[in-house]
Amino acid sequence: MATAKVVFATITGNNEDVADIVAQELEKKGVEVSVEEISQADPEDFADVDICVICPYTYDEGALPDEGLDFYDDLEDVDLTGKIYGVAGSGDTFYGEYFGLAIDEFGKKLAASGAVKGAENVKINLAPDSEEDIQKLDAFADALVEAYNNK
Repeated sequence: MATAKVVFATITGNNEDVADIVAQELEKKGVEVSVEEISQADPEDFADVDICVICPYTYDEGALPDEGLDFYDDLEDVDLTGKIYGVAGSGDTFYGEYFGLAIDEFGKKLAASGAVKGAENVKINLAPDSEEDIQKLDAFADALVEAYNNK
C-alpha cells in the first residue's frame, strides 16, 4: 500500500480544508495518509512515505507562511529522490502576480530535493468552497496516485 504525508500551513483554516480534501481523495484511492500542521512536521518525515504533499498559503505580496519557514529551509537538507510530490494551497487573487507564489516556491524546493512532480500545482482562491475547487483537488490527488503507480 502506498503511503502519503500531507503537511499544511493555515491561519484561517482554508489550507487545513485543502489538506483534508486531498487526504480524503488519496484514502479513497487506497493510500495510507497522515496529515500534519507544518510547524509540527519535519521534512525528514517525507523520507518515510511514497507521496509528499505540502499545502501552504500565500499572503500579502508572495510571502510564505511564517510558521513554515523552518520547514521550507530544512527541505534543502533532505534527499527525496524517487518520491512523488505535489503542492496545493490557497492565496488571494487580489494580489495578482503574487497569487499562490508560496505554492510554486515549495514546489521548487521539493523538486530540488530529488522528488518527482506527480501533479500540477493547484492554487485555490481563498477557501476550497466551490465544486470546481473540490474537483481540482480530487484530480490533483488522483494524479499523484497515478504518478506513484506509474513510476
